[in-house]
Amino acid sequence: QVRLVESGGGLVQTGGSLRLFCAASGSIFSINNMAWYRQAPGQQREWVASRTSGGASNYADSVKGRFAIALENANNTIYLQMNSLKSEDTAVYYCYVQARTSPGGRRHDYWGQGTQVTVSS
Repeated sequence: QVRLVESGGGLVQTGGSLRLFCAASGSIFSINNMAWYRQAPGQQREWVASRTSGGASNYADSVKGRFAIALENANNTIYLQMNSLKSEDTAVYYCYVQARTSPGGRRHDYWGQGTQVTVSS
């Protein structure tokens, strides 16, 4: 009942910026945890950034100081602001959400289909 759709990816030059969007829709009561992952060609999917329901955010060492994760509560949109992009950031980026669809209900995991980010050098 919850769907995640990523957007905002594209081609950007080294040193540039992009903002990724993750629109969460459906019967959402609350979003408890959220995160961004990425997967480069020939690599395993890796964790990039996360935010808890308490507002605490964490980042992989490779993106600290450059990326920021945020939630717009009004429309359940998760953002990933990416600055000072490097060639190593090239990957498909995936949105993850843990959410409830009813009060006191079980928390479930949801994944988006990904959006491509390509950083030219």
